[in-house]
Amino acid sequence: MATGSLLAIGSGAGAGAPAEYDVVIHGGTIYDGSEARPFVGDVALAGDKIAYVGPKAPGKGARTIDAKGMIVTPGFIDAHTHADVFIRSADPAQRVNAAWLDQGVSTVMIGVDGGGTPDVAEDARKLEASGIGTNAVPFVGFGAVRQRVLGEDARAPDGAELARMKALVAKAMCEGATGLSAGLFYAPQSFAKTEEVIAVAREAAVRGGLYDTHQRDESSYSIGLLGSVDEVLRIGREAGMPVHFAHIKALGVDVQGEAAAVIARIDKARAAGQDVTADQYPWLASGSSLDASLLPRWSVDGGDKALLARLDDPAAAARIRTEMVENLRRRGGAPSLLLTAQGYPWTGKTLEQMAAEWKIDPIEAALKIIRQSAEKGGGGTDVASFNMAESDVELFMKQPWIVTSSDGSNGHPRMYATFPEKYVKYVKQRKTIDLATFVRQSTGRVADIYRLDHRGYLKAGNFADVLVFSPDRFAPRADYVHPRELSTGVKALFVNGKLAVSDSQATGASAGRVLLRTTPKDCPAR
Repeated sequence: MATGSLLAIGSGAGAGAPAEYDVVIHGGTIYDGSEARPFVGDVALAGDKIAYVGPKAPGKGARTIDAKGMIVTPGFIDAHTHADVFIRSADPAQRVNAAWLDQGVSTVMIGVDGGGTPDVAEDARKLEASGIGTNAVPFVGFGAVRQRVLGEDARAPDGAELARMKALVAKAMCEGATGLSAGLFYAPQSFAKTEEVIAVAREAAVRGGLYDTHQRDESSYSIGLLGSVDEVLRIGREAGMPVHFAHIKALGVDVQGEAAAVIARIDKARAAGQDVTADQYPWLASGSSLDASLLPRWSVDGGDKALLARLDDPAAAARIRTEMVENLRRRGGAPSLLLTAQGYPWTGKTLEQMAAEWKIDPIEAALKIIRQSAEKGGGGTDVASFNMAESDVELFMKQPWIVTSSDGSNGHPRMYATFPEKYVKYVKQRKTIDLATFVRQSTGRVADIYRLDHRGYLKAGNFADVLVFSPDRFAPRADYVHPRELSTGVKALFVNGKLAVSDSQATGASAGRVLLRTTPKDCPAR
């Protein structure tokens, strides 16, 4: 077992006395991940499992953690992440995934927004062989499947191509994917008709999978926020599977205030028996790119090379600029877009500031950045887009089908600080939700939605993903100007029984596992 200064605290088993447990977490206030009332007691760990949860452990631990005055919970589960930047790094220190560990997160979802590889088994083998700090739950991505078969083209698949797409999803589900993710806002996924998505999603549905989606429109870009909600619900009904809205929101000036209407549609579907849930991050700025935020979807048909050709064509370029003006308006204007990609002249400045610095209008400034990125093969266009209303964020947060996610992406503080941000701002300061709801939304309810085996709850026999944090010191340090600051206040975090964080410092343990689903009945044995 990895050890650190924290585990030296406490008496241990005593000289000559055999230890019944590896670790006893003693005297903390326990929120077990369910809706049960918290209580003061002990949690004991043996190997990679929880051995005891109750008022007083009936045996000694090789090490004891004094958790008096602390909150003890299951390790947090982040329902939607882009943690790949860390867990796929060539650097072992990055693969520890400290950005998430220091928030108390023991498990992350990967392959989201349609990006998950169909080669689930091979990817899982590589991740575990390299060593990762958090558990990872993989999705197969609609976008990755479509791109493998159709490339970047804006067209429908023919019969043979659709069959290949379906076969890739079936293969991935049989290899342990938890479901199908989609990002229909993003090209080339945006080129797919609803019927195509349903046909592909059925392959995940018949194998027990979930449909997790960055919906086609969170604003007023195409079919509108409410039209997009209706599309998601239709996909779930016709494919015959649970649906989960990723990072649900009302994005942009045209739809701010529509949270209540979205909630009404979801509640109606749930009342009719449909399985519908959502996750949400506690920030007023989304994370995206200038390309996705401002370019019309037709302009990126065929990828960067085709985009550059259109920008060099006067007629096409004029049309692109016209549509970008409208897209910038719905985003709240040039002051609302903070450029977050690291290592560029525009890093940490708004689009408005760069336009003033270059003495050009904001659309030309955006195109200058987009062109430079496309010519170099991508990178440099990341933005934090300030486009949500506090009232919408709070209304979504109060719903019984909401869980917590970071959507953690490069250059946005949500990658490093989502869970403590939610705790400090919405539990302690604004009192939008209480501590019990915060824990439930970050642990057991997430495990229920994604059907995680023996995780998300402090219960004997479950895997030992256990968090101890200070109610006074658990806080974010990252902000929009300094987005890569590790959070504070985690006294201890165990991942599969190994100490991953001690006094807000990652121990370097790589105890994470790829959590593959049990092979469905109609799949070959793994």
